[in-house]
Amino acid sequence: MIVDIVNRFTFEHIFSGEAESLKELLEKAVRQEVDLAEANLMGADLTGANLRQARLSKAYLYRANLAGADLSGADLTDAKMSKADLTDADLSGADLTSANLHRATLAGANLAQANLTKADMIGASLPNANLMGATMIGAFLTRADLTGADLTDAELTRAETCLARGFRTNDWSCAASLR
Repeated sequence: MIVDIVNRFTFEHIFSGEAESLKELLEKAVRQEVDLAEANLMGADLTGANLRQARLSKAYLYRANLAGADLSGADLTDAKMSKADLTDADLSGADLTSANLHRATLAGANLAQANLTKADMIGASLPNANLMGATMIGAFLTRADLTGADLTDAELTRAETCLARGFRTNDWSCAASLR
Protein backbone atom coordinates (compact mmCIF):
# COMPACT_ATOMS: atom_id res chain seq x y z
CA MET A 1 0.00 0.00 0.00
CA ILE A 2 1.01 3.63 -0.46
CA VAL A 3 1.89 5.37 2.81
CA ASP A 4 2.45 9.11 3.27
CA ILE A 5 4.34 11.23 5.78
CA VAL A 6 2.93 14.74 5.77
CA ASN A 7 3.94 18.11 7.20
CA ARG A 8 2.12 18.80 10.47
CA PHE A 9 1.46 22.43 9.54
CA THR A 10 0.86 22.45 5.78
CA PHE A 11 -0.21 18.80 5.22
CA GLU A 12 2.12 18.73 2.20
CA HIS A 13 3.77 15.39 1.47
CA ILE A 14 7.26 15.02 2.93
CA PHE A 15 7.81 11.43 1.86
CA SER A 16 5.59 8.69 0.47
CA GLY A 17 5.99 5.25 -0.99
CA GLU A 18 5.07 1.60 -0.97
CA ALA A 19 5.26 0.17 2.55
CA GLU A 20 3.43 -2.21 4.85
CA SER A 21 3.33 0.40 7.64
CA LEU A 22 4.22 3.95 8.57
CA LYS A 23 7.13 2.51 10.60
CA GLU A 24 8.55 0.78 7.52
CA LEU A 25 8.21 3.95 5.41
CA LEU A 26 9.78 6.10 8.13
CA GLU A 27 12.77 3.76 8.43
CA LYS A 28 13.18 3.90 4.64
CA ALA A 29 13.09 7.72 4.72
CA VAL A 30 15.73 7.79 7.46
CA ARG A 31 17.99 5.41 5.51
CA GLN A 32 17.68 7.78 2.53
CA GLU A 33 18.53 10.72 4.83
CA VAL A 34 15.24 12.50 4.12
CA ASP A 35 14.70 15.63 6.21
CA LEU A 36 11.55 14.80 8.19
CA ALA A 37 11.29 18.17 9.92
CA GLU A 38 7.71 19.01 10.95
CA ALA A 39 6.47 15.47 10.14
CA ASN A 40 3.08 14.56 11.58
CA LEU A 41 3.62 11.24 13.37
CA MET A 42 0.95 11.67 16.03
CA GLY A 43 0.04 8.37 17.67
CA ALA A 44 2.27 6.38 15.32
CA ASP A 45 3.33 2.87 16.33
CA LEU A 46 7.08 3.04 15.87
CA THR A 47 7.95 0.32 18.38
CA GLY A 48 11.55 -0.79 17.89
CA ALA A 49 12.03 1.44 14.84
CA ASN A 50 15.54 2.15 13.58
CA LEU A 51 15.55 5.96 13.43
CA ARG A 52 19.25 6.42 14.09
CA GLN A 53 20.42 9.89 12.97
CA ALA A 54 16.86 10.82 11.91
CA ARG A 55 16.14 14.46 11.18
CA LEU A 56 12.88 15.03 13.04
CA SER A 57 13.11 18.63 14.25
CA LYS A 58 9.67 20.05 15.07
CA ALA A 59 8.09 16.65 14.37
CA TYR A 60 4.73 15.94 16.02
CA LEU A 61 5.06 12.68 17.95
CA TYR A 62 2.27 13.19 20.49
CA ARG A 63 1.33 9.80 22.00
CA ALA A 64 3.62 7.98 19.56
CA ASN A 65 4.88 4.57 20.63
CA LEU A 66 8.67 4.62 20.31
CA ALA A 67 9.36 1.90 22.88
CA GLY A 68 12.69 0.25 22.12
CA ALA A 69 13.32 2.56 19.15
CA ASP A 70 16.86 3.58 18.16
CA LEU A 71 16.91 7.38 17.99
CA SER A 72 20.60 7.70 18.78
CA GLY A 73 22.10 10.83 17.27
CA ALA A 74 18.68 11.98 16.03
CA ASP A 75 17.77 15.66 15.62
CA LEU A 76 14.61 16.09 17.69
CA THR A 77 14.98 19.81 18.39
CA ASP A 78 11.64 21.35 19.28
CA ALA A 79 9.87 18.02 18.63
CA LYS A 80 6.48 17.63 20.29
CA MET A 81 6.65 14.28 22.09
CA SER A 82 4.27 14.76 25.01
CA LYS A 83 2.76 11.52 26.31
CA ALA A 84 4.98 9.50 23.94
CA ASP A 85 6.18 6.07 25.05
CA LEU A 86 9.97 5.97 24.83
CA THR A 87 10.46 3.03 27.21
CA ASP A 88 13.91 1.51 26.68
CA ALA A 89 14.51 3.77 23.65
CA ASP A 90 18.07 4.69 22.69
CA LEU A 91 18.35 8.48 22.54
CA SER A 92 22.08 8.60 23.22
CA GLY A 93 23.65 11.66 21.65
CA ALA A 94 20.28 12.88 20.38
CA ASP A 95 19.55 16.61 20.19
CA LEU A 96 16.35 17.26 22.12
CA THR A 97 16.86 21.00 22.60
CA SER A 98 13.51 22.59 23.52
CA ALA A 99 11.70 19.28 22.90
CA ASN A 100 8.33 18.79 24.58
CA LEU A 101 8.49 15.54 26.56
CA HIS A 102 5.69 16.57 28.92
CA ARG A 103 4.38 13.42 30.66
CA ALA A 104 6.37 11.16 28.32
CA THR A 105 7.45 7.71 29.49
CA LEU A 106 11.22 7.23 29.27
CA ALA A 107 11.65 4.31 31.70
CA GLY A 108 15.01 2.66 31.10
CA ALA A 109 15.75 4.98 28.17
CA ASN A 110 19.35 5.70 27.20
CA LEU A 111 19.82 9.48 27.10
CA ALA A 112 23.59 9.43 27.63
CA GLN A 113 25.23 12.53 26.14
CA ALA A 114 21.84 13.77 24.89
CA ASN A 115 21.21 17.50 24.64
CA LEU A 116 18.07 18.29 26.65
CA THR A 117 18.70 22.03 26.96
CA LYS A 118 15.40 23.79 27.77
CA ALA A 119 13.47 20.54 27.23
CA ASP A 120 10.00 20.34 28.81
CA MET A 121 10.04 17.14 30.86
CA ILE A 122 7.34 18.21 33.28
CA GLY A 123 5.74 15.10 34.74
CA ALA A 124 7.93 12.81 32.61
CA SER A 125 8.61 9.30 33.86
CA LEU A 126 12.34 8.50 33.71
CA PRO A 127 12.91 5.68 36.22
CA ASN A 128 16.23 3.91 35.65
CA ALA A 129 17.00 6.15 32.65
CA ASN A 130 20.64 6.67 31.68
CA LEU A 131 21.29 10.43 31.68
CA MET A 132 25.07 10.18 32.03
CA GLY A 133 26.69 13.29 30.61
CA ALA A 134 23.38 14.69 29.39
CA THR A 135 23.13 18.45 28.96
CA MET A 136 19.97 19.59 30.73
CA ILE A 137 20.65 23.31 31.09
CA GLY A 138 17.40 25.14 31.80
CA ALA A 139 15.34 21.94 31.45
CA PHE A 140 11.94 21.72 33.14
CA LEU A 141 11.84 18.64 35.36
CA THR A 142 8.97 19.65 37.62
CA ARG A 143 7.24 16.53 38.97
CA ALA A 144 9.44 14.28 36.84
CA ASP A 145 10.22 10.82 38.21
CA LEU A 146 13.97 10.24 38.11
CA THR A 147 13.98 7.32 40.55
CA GLY A 148 17.05 5.20 39.85
CA ALA A 149 18.14 7.43 36.96
CA ASP A 150 21.88 7.79 36.43
CA LEU A 151 22.68 11.52 36.39
CA THR A 152 26.48 11.08 36.54
CA ASP A 153 28.12 14.14 34.95
CA ALA A 154 24.75 15.51 33.79
CA GLU A 155 24.70 19.31 33.47
CA LEU A 156 21.62 20.62 35.31
CA THR A 157 22.48 24.33 35.59
CA ARG A 158 19.29 26.41 35.87
CA ALA A 159 17.15 23.29 35.54
CA GLU A 160 13.78 23.51 37.26
CA THR A 161 13.57 20.45 39.50
CA CYS A 162 10.71 21.45 41.77
CA LEU A 163 8.98 18.33 43.14
CA ALA A 164 11.10 16.05 40.95
CA ARG A 165 11.38 12.60 42.47
CA GLY A 166 14.49 10.48 42.71
CA PHE A 167 17.36 12.91 43.28
CA ARG A 168 20.09 11.64 45.58
CA THR A 169 19.75 14.46 48.11
CA ASN A 170 16.16 13.59 49.02
CA ASP A 171 13.12 12.08 47.40
CA TRP A 172 11.36 15.37 46.70
CA SER A 173 13.52 18.36 45.91
CA CYS A 174 12.78 21.88 44.82
CA ALA A 175 16.02 23.40 43.60
CA ALA A 176 16.82 25.81 40.82
CA SER A 177 20.00 23.93 40.05
CA LEU A 178 21.96 20.90 41.12
CA ARG A 179 25.28 22.55 40.30
